Amino acid sequence: MRVTPIPFNRPELAGHELEYVRDAVARGHLSGDGHYTRECQKLLSEILGGARVLLTTSCTHALEMAALLLGIGPGDEFIVPSFTFVSTANAFVLRGARPVFADIRPDTLNLDEERLSSLITPRTRAILPVHYAGVGCEMDRILETGIPVVEDNAHGLFGSWRDRPLGTFGSMSTLSFHETKNVFCGEAGALVINDPDLAARAEILREKGTDRSRFFRGEIDRYTWVDVGSSYVPSDLLAAFLLAQLEAREAIQAKRCRIWERYEEELAGWAAGRGVRLPSVPAHCRQPWHLFYLLLPSLEERQALIAHLKGKGIQAVFHYLPLHLSEMGRKLGGRPGDCPVTESVSDRLLRLPCFPGLTEAEQARVIEAMLAF
Repeated sequence: MRVTPIPFNRPELAGHELEYVRDAVARGHLSGDGHYTRECQKLLSEILGGARVLLTTSCTHALEMAALLLGIGPGDEFIVPSFTFVSTANAFVLRGARPVFADIRPDTLNLDEERLSSLITPRTRAILPVHYAGVGCEMDRILETGIPVVEDNAHGLFGSWRDRPLGTFGSMSTLSFHETKNVFCGEAGALVINDPDLAARAEILREKGTDRSRFFRGEIDRYTWVDVGSSYVPSDLLAAFLLAQLEAREAIQAKRCRIWERYEEELAGWAAGRGVRLPSVPAHCRQPWHLFYLLLPSLEERQALIAHLKGKGIQAVFHYLPLHLSEMGRKLGGRPGDCPVTESVSDRLLRLPCFPGLTEAEQARVIEAMLAF
């Protein structure tokens, strides 16, 4: 009998996605900054305490906009955890800046704030903390450096640190709506602007360096090229899909919470007996249940568990490889031993299927397979 595979992720509709997409077509505005883009930005602003939000074509592009807004250029340095997706670093490297790779804490897997002071130089122009798995970094210690902060909040929408929404601490933050995220539309992102002095120029950069947004608001009678920029505006079709996801966020989050907490409860004893560590969420952090991971004792055990689950039709995956040890990272000065916690965690981390459409029966299969390992 053929076993139905359980994927790592399975994007599913949550509400009015198709209805809104059809309505966007009927409205006759499929390019960017239409009705649904404005509605998404308004709702996200409300969720994030009033911050200015601009939808972008990806979280990567939102990070590129942040680098432009900070005036990053050749000779500058920025601090970024080695344990993150390549976009966090690449967006600033594109402007000619050099990454200074930071190690992570062994508990939350976030940027280790205790090591920040040793990484700061007169050339440091930005710090890019990443809220791994949606668990907040220690933002007070990061902000007290006085260096501009851009939060990579791709995992952290709906999470908070000391009762304040993640993404609202730095001068800017970025969001992802890739299909693996809690709310999605395939591919898109957002730039969250907490410093109001950056908002006007952000509009221009996002619109290919033109003042087109002011023209559409009736503030000027024509628009023209006024600055550098690129095409960072997503289609209103994507925003239509995303709005339906955002409106269904409470139901989505409730499902993710149940799945995450069931894993934690039913795997706790097995993990303790095998020397496996489950996710760490400090009491002052509210997580959005973005992903559920395990830290195995060794690379060999991690790989054996992946193979074991694959044999039972279950897709479990590792995560980031250390940026400082990548081919590009080494060209930029990274060396083995620079970030020992990152190097260890990268070899041992495994993520389990964790998405709203994971059925109780499917999750039971995953847990049963885990307990049999």
